[in-house]
Amino acid sequence: MARRNRITNTLVAFLLCLGSAYGWAEQNDQEQMRSLDEQVQAIKSDVLGISQELSRLEEKLLYPSGTQVAVFVTLAKGDSMRLDAVRLQIDGQLVAHYIYSAKELEALRKGGVQRIFVGNVATGDHQLEVLVDGKIEGGVDFSRTEHFAFRKEVKPKLVGLTLAGPDSGSAPIALGEW
Repeated sequence: MARRNRITNTLVAFLLCLGSAYGWAEQNDQEQMRSLDEQVQAIKSDVLGISQELSRLEEKLLYPSGTQVAVFVTLAKGDSMRLDAVRLQIDGQLVAHYIYSAKELEALRKGGVQRIFVGNVATGDHQLEVLVDGKIEGGVDFSRTEHFAFRKEVKPKLVGLTLAGPDSGSAPIALGEW
C-alpha cells in the first residue's frame, strides 16, 4: 500500500510539473507571438516609408522641376453646380480626364483642391483646353469648354482652375497662377 501511495504521489507530482510546464510554454508562446506581431508592424511601417520615398524620387525623376506643369482644380465658393467630369488637353494632347464621385465633389465644395495633372512640358507658349461637364440646379446638363494660353518658364508651373456653374455670376472656368 505504501508503494502504491508513493507511485500515486509521484504520478500526481509529475502531472503537476507537466501542467505547470505547459502553462509556462503557453505563456512563452504568447509572448513570442506578441513579439512577432510587433516585428511585423515595424516592417509594415518601414515598407510604407520606403514606398513614400520611392514615390517622391519617382516624381522627381519623371517630372524634373524645370519642365514640370501641375494643374489643380477647385470649385468657386458657394457654387451649387454638380461637377461630373473634367477633361484637359495641352497643345491638343489629352493629358487628363477625371470623373468625380459624390465624396470627391463634397470635398471640393468644402474648399478642397485636386491635383488633376502633373507632367512635363517644354518651355515656351502652350494652349490649355478645359472641358467641364456637370449639372446645374434643376438637373439641367451643363457643358463648357474654354481655351487658355500659358507660358512655361524654366521653373515649375502651377496652374489653378476655378470652376463654377453658369448661374453663379462668375466665369464658368477661371485660370489662375498658383
